[in-house]
Amino acid sequence: MINPGVMAEITVLGAGMMGSALCIPLADAGHAVRLVGTHLDEDIVQSLKHASHHPKLDLPLPSSIRAYSLGELSDAMQNAKLIVLGVSSAGVRWAARQIAPFVRADVPILMVSKGLEWNGESFRTLPDVLCDELPSSVRSQAFPVAIAGPCIAGELARRVETCVVFTGRNPALTALCASFFAVPYYHIWSSEDVVGVEASAALKNAYAMGIAFALGLHEKRKGGPIADSAPAPGSIALHNYEAAVFAQAVYEMQRIVSLAGGNAASAAGLAGVGDLDVTCSGGRTGRFGRWLGLGLGVSEAVRRMHGATLECLDILRVVRSALADLQARAALGASELPLLRHMAAVALDDAPVDMPFSEFFGGRRERQA
Repeated sequence: MINPGVMAEITVLGAGMMGSALCIPLADAGHAVRLVGTHLDEDIVQSLKHASHHPKLDLPLPSSIRAYSLGELSDAMQNAKLIVLGVSSAGVRWAARQIAPFVRADVPILMVSKGLEWNGESFRTLPDVLCDELPSSVRSQAFPVAIAGPCIAGELARRVETCVVFTGRNPALTALCASFFAVPYYHIWSSEDVVGVEASAALKNAYAMGIAFALGLHEKRKGGPIADSAPAPGSIALHNYEAAVFAQAVYEMQRIVSLAGGNAASAAGLAGVGDLDVTCSGGRTGRFGRWLGLGLGVSEAVRRMHGATLECLDILRVVRSALADLQARAALGASELPLLRHMAAVALDDAPVDMPFSEFFGGRRERQA
């Protein structure tokens, strides 16, 4: 294994905002970073090759970050001491197949993808999904490490103080991955609760959407014009509404994490509450939830996101598909997860927003006089 103090050659697959932002602390730590674009990133790659400028992050990348097209992946993988996957959840299996010929047991894999799959019996994390696509010769020795926690790509790329959690089933590999990021502004904690951390990281995308309904509802009640940008927050809005939904979101995230076999406490940490907060404040999921709260409907809300990846819809589909199976096994009650069920109805079925507050927190309320 590499000495953490020695400069390494690192390959990052995925030149979108998060994959590219992760290159910044790696470059600042002294490593030679090879940033490989997917088939969707060619415009970004060409901009980096010709001007070192990342058009989506809107800033130049350090000279130690070299851009490669997907067809140059083989060259970019030469002597790599760390492979980083900066793709969305939908691209994990594809990315695994791309890197499969280059994977070795002594080269750790680090991934930022957030999502879950349901196989009819249990939830599966994306590190496990990734392993499915790796060669059998290395599959049993591959222990992918995942990054979770509150991290807006544009802020990390500008070296804003950021706290994250690295999770993996091999503590030594998790520590090795963390050692590559030896910079003062990127703070890393580790966890062996892969299921709890990864489930929390995926679920927060859906719940941030539900919390953001309040912003759209407030604008709708005011009767003002529907602008693409949200108005400046005021002291009188629907903040009470938001706070109640936020609390229910954490309540339900803990329940789902437990059902998935993880530690419910992870939902109250960086991967859950921390990432939920930042996604509500500055993430694309919050913008999508605002459109739904305004009553624009799913199709129009998606259109106004201008092609942005909406992993909130993916995770809602996955969890809703699991509900019937879990209820049939009596692992979940029919009245549980009212917020998630309502969010799925709004975002997947075009139902109107009508938050089921009376069903929150197990339906336990003080009886009114």
